[in-house]
Amino acid sequence: MIDETVEEISEMQTHSSSVVAVKAARALSALADREFPTVEEYVRALERNSSALRRADPSHASLHTTQREIVSTVTEADLDSVPAAKDLTLEVIDRVVDRVESAKEDAAANCADRLSDGETVLTHDYSSTVLAALESAAADGKSLTVYATEARPRYIGRKTARTLADVENVEVHLIVDSASGHYLPECDCVLVGMDCIVDDTLYNRVGTYPIAATAANEDVPFYVVGSSDKVVESGFVFKNEHRSTSEVMREPAEGFVVENPGYDGTPVALIDAVVTDEGTQQP
Repeated sequence: MIDETVEEISEMQTHSSSVVAVKAARALSALADREFPTVEEYVRALERNSSALRRADPSHASLHTTQREIVSTVTEADLDSVPAAKDLTLEVIDRVVDRVESAKEDAAANCADRLSDGETVLTHDYSSTVLAALESAAADGKSLTVYATEARPRYIGRKTARTLADVENVEVHLIVDSASGHYLPECDCVLVGMDCIVDDTLYNRVGTYPIAATAANEDVPFYVVGSSDKVVESGFVFKNEHRSTSEVMREPAEGFVVENPGYDGTPVALIDAVVTDEGTQQP
């Protein structure tokens, strides 16, 4: 289960950072089904597998913070038996998962309250928290028009469009990333998720920065939504992920270099509000 989760994270089969954190936390529960002769052996296995999960995507702050919490809680406890270590691991996993999922729900609810009936929203990439906010607003009877970028090169935004297409009261339009500037003047706001905010910079799927800059030029409010755990003050250094060039083009690159960064950094000065489970913050 752990190896499968590592592969799933590294291959970006799961697109939402909060979902990644939950899956990675739950994957460690597989250790409870294995036999270990000593507590020390169990703790080493826990540290080794948690490290493998974190290495699968060094960019996800929530993945790293939740994994560190699980490991540190077990390693710092004075445990006298392997069953006790396993029980504590399962206990902290449940606690972490409940916190991540409730934080996402609360952030989405707070964001939905900011949306008004008849608004037009532009969103980029795929964020389960953004989707939850839009779905919640629509469930409250608010009619929304949503422009969703396709999010090249993996086209994750198409998943966003397909999901919203099944939501009543939402009219969704799928656009190419480069068309965002064309449609922004028609929008009341931009709403995106976040991988994390570190050192006055929002890190999110590549393409977020130019949308934020264009939105500022067009006086369109730019909102970010996510759990407060993703606003990191210390203990985490963001590492961008440069993915396979085959995602950009399959034929060989002759005479030129293909670049494929996974994320970009947006200065928080371009953000009008950060909506989390703790409320709305002004950057």
